[in-house]
Amino acid sequence: GQFGSSQFGPCKEARARSDGQLPSEPWTRPFEQSRAMQKYRKVMKPRENMVQDDDEIRVTSAGSVSAYISRAAKLFNEMDKSSVKITATGNALTKAVASAEVIKRRFKGLHQITALSSLEVVDEYEPIEEGLDPVSETRNLPTMVITLSKEALDTKDPGYQEPLDESLVEEVDPEDMMKARGRGKGRGRGAGGRGKGEGKSNGKGKGKGKDYGAAW
Repeated sequence: GQFGSSQFGPCKEARARSDGQLPSEPWTRPFEQSRAMQKYRKVMKPRENMVQDDDEIRVTSAGSVSAYISRAAKLFNEMDKSSVKITATGNALTKAVASAEVIKRRFKGLHQITALSSLEVVDEYEPIEEGLDPVSETRNLPTMVITLSKEALDTKDPGYQEPLDESLVEEVDPEDMMKARGRGKGRGRGAGGRGKGEGKSNGKGKGKGKDYGAAW
């Protein structure tokens, strides 16, 4: 049959593979690799303190889109920047794209260039059992830089996108934008909170919330 085609027979073949007499089947290799990695622990490296440029919006997978929109408003309005650069790596790429799309719908006439590349990262592992050597694994992280500029950019660039039609842009006052960012945070009155004194129906409670909808 399909699984017993070797001279060992189905059961003996599996034993021969585990003994190293036959190479592992492709579907068993991930399990064998994960089992082998249980004998190692990852070496934690100190984070590099990367200096952020004045016009940069560095997006992380844990950050909030509303915070990046407010950062763009500060750069364009308060710091009078003509362009911003949204940077992201790995799992944060999707959030960077979402942030750029919202920013383009809040500020008129933004030209866009998107550049993709990769960053080589080396992970090191040390053995937790004697007799084993340290191992390392090299992986490539996707990186993205999205430039949004009030001034014209290179239209021949493969990643160029022209400004959105102004009918699709709804500009928001910077003060309203900051108020919207703070909405839903802090203390408020509502059901289920703790009340002080007797006979009071409205108690004080702590509530946290995120507002990505009408505010942006």
